[in-house]
Amino acid sequence: MTRIRAIGDWLEQRLGLGAPLLEAATHAVPRTTASWWYVFGSGSLVLFVIQIVTGICLATVYVPAADQAWVSLEQLNYEIPLGWFLRAVHGWGSNFMVAMVVVHMIQVFLFGAYKYPRELTWMIGVLLLAMTLGMAFTGQVLRFDQDAYWGLGIGAAIAGRVPLVGPQVVHAMLGGPVIGAETLTRFFALHVFVIPGLLLGFVSLHVLLVLKLGVNEWPMPGRLVRRETYLREYHEEVQRDGVPFFPDAAKRDMVFAGLLILAVVGCAAVLGPFGPSGEPDPTIIDTVPKPDFFFLWIYAVLALLPAYMETPLLLTAPLVGGLLLLTLPFLSGTGEKSWARRPFSVVVVILVLLTVGSLTYLGTFSPWSPVMDAWTSLPTPERYLRGRSPLELRGAVLLQNKQCRNCHSLGGEGGMRGPALDDVATRLTEDQLIRQVLQGGGEMPAYGKALTPPQVTALVAFLRTLHPTSEPGARDSAAAP
Repeated sequence: MTRIRAIGDWLEQRLGLGAPLLEAATHAVPRTTASWWYVFGSGSLVLFVIQIVTGICLATVYVPAADQAWVSLEQLNYEIPLGWFLRAVHGWGSNFMVAMVVVHMIQVFLFGAYKYPRELTWMIGVLLLAMTLGMAFTGQVLRFDQDAYWGLGIGAAIAGRVPLVGPQVVHAMLGGPVIGAETLTRFFALHVFVIPGLLLGFVSLHVLLVLKLGVNEWPMPGRLVRRETYLREYHEEVQRDGVPFFPDAAKRDMVFAGLLILAVVGCAAVLGPFGPSGEPDPTIIDTVPKPDFFFLWIYAVLALLPAYMETPLLLTAPLVGGLLLLTLPFLSGTGEKSWARRPFSVVVVILVLLTVGSLTYLGTFSPWSPVMDAWTSLPTPERYLRGRSPLELRGAVLLQNKQCRNCHSLGGEGGMRGPALDDVATRLTEDQLIRQVLQGGGEMPAYGKALTPPQVTALVAFLRTLHPTSEPGARDSAAAP
């Protein structure tokens, strides 16, 4: 103990951190904040630390390469001692962290802690929620199994619909026009360096603001927030009835943190890690991909909504929701804090939870495509085969055998995930059809490695016949007539 104390004194003489840390630990807070309702923020921080520690350990084994990522996870699961447990702690810690950040945001909203003078604290919290979801999404992609592949495809399809810059965003996300070798490298950098670095910076700023502005007091009904008097009233309450954060308030945070750690470890030990499931194969369309639990509600929206509503919703809902959350302190920055006198806020929280909960439940069994057995049960309509050349008929057979109608309808029958093929030749030229088949685009996978050049020629030849009799097929405007 003497040596440890001597080392501590040596460090303190050079760093001088003891006094600031002691002041932060013992700063006075309102007595009413020494409550179990105020433990969710510290719980989120503890879960973030778990993610950092386990993520560093996993990064020493994981190989961010398209041909090695799945194999390295299998090695962690079955060859490296306790590798499966490390993956399980990291995976369940991610689930708990997303849930805890959401619960913390709801508690802050209901307690009116976003009001003056804590506007910036709330705005940084919104950004932390977005980055937490970004960590969860990039982590799912790094599993690079069948679910991760299609989840990334859906994410790229959503990004590709952004006006003006959609293709550039997709190219930056994937490292090219399709999911390839550079994709995992980029997501590994995002998941391990970029997003955690931003999280560390914003968490530090968030904690600093909490120390500077104080912990939000218990919202008493009838006690209004007024810009002219709030700070004076808050400091008077702290001086009159304040308690040191440590140990009075911190003891509940420590107990809750211990319970969270036990819950994460227990789930990891009993339920095990997430995946990986089958190796990613873009040619397997007859699959039922599912995102991780916290993205199931988005999956349900995309699976259940009519196709014509997807793009408007995807382009407006995130933007409107994010702006509402960020501008909330400026729209309602003063007045009543207590949820008992803010019934509209309580109703909003209940409606959002019911909506997301219902969609999450529906997402557990919502179909990926309305018709997934089209290649065996739906024959190509005869009228599309009359008068076709042998090459075009071979293309019709390929259209059937390659399960294209799982996602595309023909003659009013087939999948609805992609556009109907009845008039595809009026929308795309021959060169554009070849590129779409080889490289994919939107939610369509690339078939460049699954088809030989003669097969591509035959398939495109048949697709070029799919246009109304009165309307010629599309052609390149720069080509000679």
